[in-house]
Amino acid sequence: MSSDALQPKDLALAGAWLSGHGLAEARPTPLLAVRLAVRRRARLANQVLLAALFIGAALIRVTFGFRPQHALPLLLLAAMVAALLLAQVLLDQWVRRVDRRAGAALPRRTAHLAQPGWRTLLGTPHAAFMIATSGGAIVLAASALTVQDATVRHSALVLLAGLLGVAAGIALQLRDLLVRPIVAEDETSLTADVIMRVEDARELTVPSVPWTLPVLLLFGFAPVWWDAAAIALVIAGVLVLALISKRTPSSVAVARQVLSVR
Repeated sequence: MSSDALQPKDLALAGAWLSGHGLAEARPTPLLAVRLAVRRRARLANQVLLAALFIGAALIRVTFGFRPQHALPLLLLAAMVAALLLAQVLLDQWVRRVDRRAGAALPRRTAHLAQPGWRTLLGTPHAAFMIATSGGAIVLAASALTVQDATVRHSALVLLAGLLGVAAGIALQLRDLLVRPIVAEDETSLTADVIMRVEDARELTVPSVPWTLPVLLLFGFAPVWWDAAAIALVIAGVLVLALISKRTPSSVAVARQVLSVR
């Protein structure tokens, strides 16, 4: 894991983040810069992990193909999926550890009367979308278990285990967001804290792994109806997520509403 030490460009990027969130008059502080930097690096690392999973799966398919008598390709893919889930857990722990260190180093802390609940951080539309997408992917994986082909059924088991692991990880991350102590030293950093919480929660609703795993593990080997359902899940999900993002209040608006009831 890369270092969480503050770099010179981090303050400049924190200033740009403040401007982009309607806080241009505020001065970027080391506290904010460190917290934003670790989130930026964790998101980049997660994107690299997903890309590596795509590339690795493609190489496995080209090298081995998928045939029932060959267990090695499926074992390799299962190991890659497990490694991805473990790495995502470690990335989340990294972000939490940096936040704890930043909070512990503050000479004084500003608190809100009550921490935002899940309806405030996530919102009912985002929560419903997350549940529907994860549930749809799990049902899709379970439906592949009815196919007679042994390779498809074994791949479906790997897919199902991976999706259940992702769902459990999301639930734990959301719970952590709800109980995580507020890290703020003044009014501006308190606003920034709420904004980051909202953005962290909403990022959990982007189902990158539930969209990715079915295509990687079964697409092209399962029946045509299953392939069509997997593509439909992704297309419908993208359209619904775009509509929800357009219609829900911004993270800045949510933060200002939360702070207005102090």
